[in-house]
Amino acid sequence: MGIKYKRVLIKISGEALAGENGFGLDESTLNSISKSIKSVYDLGVEICVVVGGGNIWRGRSGENMDRTRADHMGMLATAINALALCSAFENINIPTRVQTSIEMRQIAEPYIRSKAVRHLEKGRIVIFGCGTGNPFMSTDTTAALRAVEMEADVILLAKKVDAVYDSDPNINPDAKKFDTLTYTDILRLNLGVMDSTAASMCRDNNMPILVFGLNDPENIMRAVKGDKIGTFVSNDGIRK
Repeated sequence: MGIKYKRVLIKISGEALAGENGFGLDESTLNSISKSIKSVYDLGVEICVVVGGGNIWRGRSGENMDRTRADHMGMLATAINALALCSAFENINIPTRVQTSIEMRQIAEPYIRSKAVRHLEKGRIVIFGCGTGNPFMSTDTTAALRAVEMEADVILLAKKVDAVYDSDPNINPDAKKFDTLTYTDILRLNLGVMDSTAASMCRDNNMPILVFGLNDPENIMRAVKGDKIGTFVSNDGIRK
């Protein structure tokens, strides 16, 4: 089977980069993720990445802190993760660029849409750091926004769980697993797969999402080939 998607945006949670440690960066996990992505890259797929920062800091962690300040700290956490992932890609000879929505010119390019698209066309992976650059916006929203801007074919939402469930499968052994969903389902059932802003943006721009687990390093390849894994989210709820 050939590839189903030519240009993808991969959203990787910060927690996924922590591996079994639950905090910080796990080098073996970084290497595993980068090798999985390289197998897809070698097929000619154009890849951009949005990475979270929850392995280092979450804005809502600062209970007694101004929310805007706390969110800015979270954006810096995503920049750290973006640089770590960039290093892992470069170690296996994948040309990579980091673009951040908050300017830090000494270590990354500022986000410029046309330049990011050009990098993809030239066979470079582009990692987007610092979220949207705005507080009160999650990296899920960043993934939705950047996917639409990059005209990606799909968002690959790589998580620690293997699909979307109606409750936490780690707590409830009877949790129901969804094969397909609509964005309206996510909003109506208040499912925790992504925040409402991101879901609404994907719905309004007809951007499909495939939610799957990073526990199996082959899942990224399966996702790009269109294998039936995880949960497929779209406007009509039909897996295409």
